[in-house]
Amino acid sequence: MRTIVFAAAFALASSSAFAATCKEDTAAKKLAGAAATSHMKKCEADAKTKCQAESKGMKLAGAALNSHMKKCVTDAVGQ
Repeated sequence: MRTIVFAAAFALASSSAFAATCKEDTAAKKLAGAAATSHMKKCEADAKTKCQAESKGMKLAGAALNSHMKKCVTDAVGQ
């Protein structure tokens, strides 16, 4: 039982470590101007790639795919 609680706590802690959005990451790095724009574009492209792979793994198509992609990318970018 203690192992399960420890594993759940570890999973929660590790997932929150990677939960920063692109906007939060840009602000944390104190980027401005062209550097901020470049970072945001790259981060959004990476998010789209990750979300596409996730959608493919879930075997989504049609409206479900579009809805998932929109929400996934928006959550990752932080808009």
